[in-house]
Amino acid sequence: MEGLFSRCVYLCKMLEDKNQSRTSLAELGEFGLINHITKHFKVSHKTTVKAVGDDAAVLESSEKQTLITTDLLIEGVHFDLSYMPLKHLGYKAVVVNLSDVFAMNGVAEQITVSIAVSNRFPLEAIEELYAGIQLACETYTIDLIGGDTTSSTKGILISVTAVGKASKEEIVYRNGAKETDLIVVSGDLGAAYLGLQVLEREKQVFKVNPKNQPDLDNYTYLIERQLKPEARKDISTLLKEMDVQPTAMIDISDGLSSEIMHICSQSEVGCKIYEDKIPLDPQVISACEEFDLDSTMVALSGGEDYELLFTVPIADFEKVKGNPHLSIIGHITDKVAGLNLVTRAGQELELKAQGWNALTNKE
Repeated sequence: MEGLFSRCVYLCKMLEDKNQSRTSLAELGEFGLINHITKHFKVSHKTTVKAVGDDAAVLESSEKQTLITTDLLIEGVHFDLSYMPLKHLGYKAVVVNLSDVFAMNGVAEQITVSIAVSNRFPLEAIEELYAGIQLACETYTIDLIGGDTTSSTKGILISVTAVGKASKEEIVYRNGAKETDLIVVSGDLGAAYLGLQVLEREKQVFKVNPKNQPDLDNYTYLIERQLKPEARKDISTLLKEMDVQPTAMIDISDGLSSEIMHICSQSEVGCKIYEDKIPLDPQVISACEEFDLDSTMVALSGGEDYELLFTVPIADFEKVKGNPHLSIIGHITDKVAGLNLVTRAGQELELKAQGWNALTNKE
């Protein structure tokens, strides 16, 4: 991690230095670029009849239902290339979409990737981006089946669409939570947000003194959770092995409070979340002390954890409790009771959504 900023600065200089040896995208043209960046992608699924290379992809239909989700990432809004390496960006762009498929209790199989890039990006930069996309495809056994490339007047935009499958009986929606259901979360929360705080702080330090290389060894977990998150593909398999069928599920992209509010709103129920049950990594706790932040608020509102939040019947308590990958953090209540956080002191506070809002006006 120590050389992260120097590598990113080198990349930025490579993109901007007109005298640097680089391959212009105009030399390849759109179809030449597509052929170049997709030639090493392999097909893994029998349902992929035709991937990249024709007017449209061809997928084999099956008895299962199809899940489709898409996300758009924009430079300057969703990522900052001063500390986000392009390979990490490609990987993350895929993962955030796969997470939505896993949040439906499905299996992801294919993706399409569309990009718009300005002429400041040479071929070598796009190769880095697609190396990350390819790594994500290999890690999660996903087929790249198409997409588009075009020019941008400023920066880079990435749109990824993921396609998945699930049987009708296994799909989990947000609207199935019932009163007395347990609220469960995978992994731990808040690390991605704190990783962003560390990177933003070091960016400002680097601007003042470019020769100063930060020592990020104490923040490796936090930074990895921000720059290279992982989608919880394993949770669906784990729950099947435990013979547990969730009643509602969502991935945590905008913060715990926002996500539980989505479930409660669509299920027409209330909830109680217990502060002392929210899972926090030791690096999160120490970083919160350093930044003078409340760790509970970071977990509730930070976002980008891409863990899974779900509800299960109370009858499954014995199956879920004690599992090292899962934490029971509360339970579903009657709608009239509202949405509440029970503090360590036993006080009940109304939950409020303070997570990411993509449509917030910023001056």
